[in-house]
Amino acid sequence: MAATSLPFLLFLFTFFKFSASQTADQTLKTFLFRVDSHSKPSIFPTHYHWYASEFADPPQILHVYDTVFHGFSASLTPDQVPSISSHPSVLAVIEDQRRHLHTTRSPQFLGLRNQRGLWSESDYGSDVIVGVFDTGVWPERRSFSDKNLGPIPRRWRGVCETGVKFAKSNCNRKLIGARFFIKGHEAAANAGGPISPINDTVEYRSPRDADGHGTHTASTAAGRYAFEASMSGYASGIAKGVAPKARLAVYKVCWKESGCFDSDILAAFDAAVNDGVDVISISIGGGDGISPPYYLDPIAIGSYGAVAHGVFVSSSAGNDGPNGMSVTNLAPWLTTVGAGTIDRNFPAVVILGDGRRLNGVSLYAGSPLKGKMYPVVYPGKSGMLSGSLCMENSLDPREVRGKIVICDRGSSPRVAKGLVVKKAGGVGMILANGISNGEGLVGDAHLIPTCAVGADEGDAVKSYVSSTKTPTATLDFQGTVIGIKPAPVVASFSGRGPNGLNPEILKPDLIAPGVNILAAWTDAVGPTGLETDSRKTEFNILSGTSMAAPHVSGAAALLKSAHPDWSPAAIRSAMMTTASVTDNRNQTMTDEATGKASTSYDLGAGHLNLGRAMDPGLVYDITNDDYVRFLCSVGYGPRVIQVITRTPLNCPAKKPSPENLNYPSIAALFSTAGKSSKTFIRTVTNVGQPNAVYQPSIEAPRGLTVAVKPSRLVFNEAVKKRSFIVTVGVDRKNLVFGEAGAVFGSLYWSDGKHVVRSPIVVTQMDPL
Repeated sequence: MAATSLPFLLFLFTFFKFSASQTADQTLKTFLFRVDSHSKPSIFPTHYHWYASEFADPPQILHVYDTVFHGFSASLTPDQVPSISSHPSVLAVIEDQRRHLHTTRSPQFLGLRNQRGLWSESDYGSDVIVGVFDTGVWPERRSFSDKNLGPIPRRWRGVCETGVKFAKSNCNRKLIGARFFIKGHEAAANAGGPISPINDTVEYRSPRDADGHGTHTASTAAGRYAFEASMSGYASGIAKGVAPKARLAVYKVCWKESGCFDSDILAAFDAAVNDGVDVISISIGGGDGISPPYYLDPIAIGSYGAVAHGVFVSSSAGNDGPNGMSVTNLAPWLTTVGAGTIDRNFPAVVILGDGRRLNGVSLYAGSPLKGKMYPVVYPGKSGMLSGSLCMENSLDPREVRGKIVICDRGSSPRVAKGLVVKKAGGVGMILANGISNGEGLVGDAHLIPTCAVGADEGDAVKSYVSSTKTPTATLDFQGTVIGIKPAPVVASFSGRGPNGLNPEILKPDLIAPGVNILAAWTDAVGPTGLETDSRKTEFNILSGTSMAAPHVSGAAALLKSAHPDWSPAAIRSAMMTTASVTDNRNQTMTDEATGKASTSYDLGAGHLNLGRAMDPGLVYDITNDDYVRFLCSVGYGPRVIQVITRTPLNCPAKKPSPENLNYPSIAALFSTAGKSSKTFIRTVTNVGQPNAVYQPSIEAPRGLTVAVKPSRLVFNEAVKKRSFIVTVGVDRKNLVFGEAGAVFGSLYWSDGKHVVRSPIVVTQMDPL
């Protein structure tokens, strides 16, 4: 199809999707317009004057973008959109969408030790600025103290925006900038529908955090040392971020109970890159499990602009695991982070009347049951789904008063189920996983005595209740246990591969700590986030890939500080090629969902190992031109690519191959009847000792052959880069694809000191 019709096609994607739900209704709706900035007539002094004159009325324009994206967002009626989309300077129209958050020993667990390795060599990242896109910050927390920090880096161009309960004095030499972006949210609220206006009794029109998530992620990435930290006695010790001396800039794009709008997120990318951040941490993604193409995805577009300016972007892989193809934030310039456990747990035990002990977890910190046995009831026994899930108003007080209630996980927040039990007069809760969650457990600060158990233990306690005349139980809370084995384990909720947009690029890239992470919290809500939870806590323990992404953001700050000349791709490569694939038993890392060995679809290249990432030996670097060739290779034409890259360009006459992007992992796709071998080209840059000789070794299952040429890479003062060819062959008779529909291997390069590992994934996939 001719490239000239593309803006109209993009318009159809947004307009008719919208029209289906808004037939004759002329409700306002927000759209993002990508405009060719080179087309601005010289008569207009600024792009804003041009947009306000030719495209939309000034009151309708929400944001003007000029750094990572050229164009504007505006609140319009659907019948205003066609005339704008047909303007020759408009390259694309994107409907504004709502996205969602991917909701103290972890730095040690990453291989960080005081005064050794990365922390000492980088002066803890004090010259690096980390931008966090989230729900804001609670600036008074000790984690954001600027004690003993030097002056703010002179290149910083950002501001400290004031607003409700947020003054200039809330910023300091640690929290050096704060902004909030609300226009997209307000436009959606004014248009009616499911989005409510900001509730000023529970939310702040300022960078102040009413939710807690943003304070938690910011302090995870770069919180200062906070002694005697704990959450109601759990996980006590010293809380510190991965890069304790890095500077923080907070960009509030998500609003309490309202999500985060693309138009505001893109405005934050624009501001952060202009402000001078080095790293962006974004624990946000689509909530529907569907990844839009890059040119319709403002997180992909904004992060491309950031990476093109040398800014590293760390994003969460999403919490829709353990289903295959559940990973989100798939753009190859993003670093996509899944979640693993750490070697700390909060065990709780269900003790049944017959003496059996079922192991689970809890962060309940109220009065214990002290061994007293209580009757146990399972409301789901009657077959009522709402009762089994302990949904609001589903429990009969006559059935549950004075009893421990078994509630199935799902459909409502885990902590909210306990509140339903409490209202009905129950004394405690056993929160049982279903098949989809398997044995994956996370701790919660429950309001009543509660123990969360895996699917097997859940079945056991339900079976006990149904087969016993007077079933009884008690709950025993055992505090904090350190040194848990095995760890890390891939969290069951962590988003999994393969990559649903371009399976030639392995996603997630790696995993990092994301289960039961202690970090700073807001004073606006209690640890559960429920309205009725009046408790105050300086720290809270949360789980999610939201918690994993800021670990990688902090790590990137330390690597950037130690290696200022490294590109975002080099920093990601250093993390990926040195990542661990074994646990603290020195065995292959397991998957929490199955208990079996994990694969590259679960953990990408492995678990972040910062001690080794500091000195990776070789890195796989990627330039902006390489990303453009990749976009050409997946079938995007010049105008579509310009939506992402901001500059006009042409694709090579011979279409490139997407798997030849210089990625640190290799994904080979074979059709059932096509060729039985594929060739990949990679280039490595020596960042270790100038004189080095690297030799390859291969790990491959039966039926898979991997050959590498040349058989050694020689580097010296003059030669810093070397290319090599990897040929992957399949013997279809002997190759057995596992449950994931793929087989997995590894390519290692070693000079005797460094080991540079690339995962190899081979899958059979017929093109659509």
